Amino acid sequence: MKVRKAAFPAAGLGTRFLPATKAQPKEMLPLVDKPLIQYGVEEALASGIDNVIIITGRGKNAIEDHFDVSYELETILEQRGDKELLAVVRNISDMVNLSYVRQKEALGIGHALLTARELIGHEPFACFLGDDIIDSEVPCIKQLLDIFEEKKHPVVAIEEVDPNDVSAYGIIAGKEIANGLFEITDMVEKPPKESAPTNLAIIGRYILTPDLFDVLLQVNKDAKGEIQLTNGLRLLLKKRPIYGYKFKGTRYDAGNKLGFLKATVEFALKRKDLGEPFRQYLRSLKLI
Repeated sequence: MKVRKAAFPAAGLGTRFLPATKAQPKEMLPLVDKPLIQYGVEEALASGIDNVIIITGRGKNAIEDHFDVSYELETILEQRGDKELLAVVRNISDMVNLSYVRQKEALGIGHALLTARELIGHEPFACFLGDDIIDSEVPCIKQLLDIFEEKKHPVVAIEEVDPNDVSAYGIIAGKEIANGLFEITDMVEKPPKESAPTNLAIIGRYILTPDLFDVLLQVNKDAKGEIQLTNGLRLLLKKRPIYGYKFKGTRYDAGNKLGFLKATVEFALKRKDLGEPFRQYLRSLKLI
């Protein structure tokens, strides 16, 4: 079946960005001039997916407001004759078909997906983790979709990480069957460096199949009481193949402050309206 829907778990507390996230969702932090979550939604749309399900939680109303129609703002911009900004604002609300479901407690990505089970239905779907901002010529999720159309089995995006950082990721083991494409043989959530099977980490892009839901119901909760998606995929691996693909592109971990700053600088430098003056400013600092 064609992948028509994308799920965005967005109920996390965003504690790594406190105090900025005390009163606003982490997903709404601006990367240059767009909130983080919009980059993922635009990637889904560019990949041919126009039905988006956002899994929210308490205090996340700003996400819904951002993608909703803003009559007052549009009226003011129209009265001012600011057609360019008016088009930008209207494009956000017209971008995709949006649905929302509320995860009452932030109990892990696996639990978030179970919350959205009825909206996703019995069909394959994409899953985006908004912390991962990916800059690529071909959208990362489109790269995974192309593999899914051929293999008809779940596909996760992977990349090599520093061996010292493996304990922050789900890590796979597998055999490379094509250039950058791995058939996964095992995966483990946040292993210690000493026991990690590889340094190939799962990052926040997935193409998943609906049989995952029944498996997630069988997953044991971790020490924090959360249902981890990686643990669900590990159980699913006993029933069907799962593939990992070393996507082509650059990933920024915008879920931590340093990664967010790196993404801000590099995205700003690529902007036609900001790139050159920003570059000149950086040179004036004489950092090197």
